[in-house]
Amino acid sequence: MYTSFIDDVREKNPLVHNITNIVSAHFSANGLLAIGASPFMSNVEGEMAQVAKISSALVINMGGLSQGEVVAMIDAGQAMNALAKPVVLDPVGIGATPYRQEKGALLLDKIRFSVIRGNAGEIAHLIGIKWQSKGVDAGSGETADLAKMAKECAKKFNCITVLSGQVDYVSNGDVVVAIENGSSLFPKITASGCLQGAICGAFIAVAEPSEYFSATVAACASYAIAGEQAAQGLQDFEYGQFYVKLIDCLAKISADEFNQFAKIIML
Repeated sequence: MYTSFIDDVREKNPLVHNITNIVSAHFSANGLLAIGASPFMSNVEGEMAQVAKISSALVINMGGLSQGEVVAMIDAGQAMNALAKPVVLDPVGIGATPYRQEKGALLLDKIRFSVIRGNAGEIAHLIGIKWQSKGVDAGSGETADLAKMAKECAKKFNCITVLSGQVDYVSNGDVVVAIENGSSLFPKITASGCLQGAICGAFIAVAEPSEYFSATVAACASYAIAGEQAAQGLQDFEYGQFYVKLIDCLAKISADEFNQFAKIIML
């Protein structure tokens, strides 16, 4: 059910267009190459319609939100919508400032997203739940039901929602899946969440719309398993080693490894 997407990404080598921030661009590009996709990193306003024609998926990351980038995001997203191609939103720090709230709302109004991927603080903002967060960090909520939050976000925006954290929750608005793989080192490296969003883009790029939920679960589980494997043998302060090993483990993950290690629970 899930493992076919790993092979499909490597066989089809989809071009994934990323409009992302300067912190994550290099890491996301290398991660996409490792998993078998082809990254295209551009936020040039004048070429968004042309890029949409050659791309298989678009990942919009709100880490960088200059006025020009927002225009490029809308142009690219609407071009992909017109071509019935999938678009992923990573609403980085959407609740951190009024400016981000305004631009995030604009993107959600102008573009139809196939997948929204965010941490608990970001998803909480999207569904109007009060949350204690700091900048782009996930923060905390004392009594939050994270699975319910993912489901509510999916329903509200009629999309697949990924709520990432110690456990990842993926919902299509009807059902919720928990992915219990991962590593405590993920939040210790910059752009680990951004790369997860890019990997989601690669997996839905090779899927039919009816398969987007399964493809997203496969993407998140593959990424989490790679993180688990990268962390093996490392001490909890070896952030740099984890950063490098994560790319290596993404490159070597196989369907067999997925079947052996995936901890996917239907809630």
